[in-house]
Amino acid sequence: MSKSKFIIEKFAKLFEQGIISYKDLSEEIVNIIRSQRDEIVLRMKISTKEETEVLKKRIEKLEKEIKTLKSKKIKKVKRS
Repeated sequence: MSKSKFIIEKFAKLFEQGIISYKDLSEEIVNIIRSQRDEIVLRMKISTKEETEVLKKRIEKLEKEIKTLKSKKIKKVKRS
């Protein structure tokens, strides 16, 4: 009985260490891939998602301003 307990404990420890090392390894791989992705984005000078959203909002605001200015200009021309 003591031999089987010993063997089971050893297997449990090995299994536990294997899971821990697997998690560490998978996290490290994910970190490496993320850093490579970021490096590629920087080299290609691609904007991030946040930057793109800010630019879209600025463009929408400018389009609204142009639209209002055009409508004001047309109204002034008609009155004259």
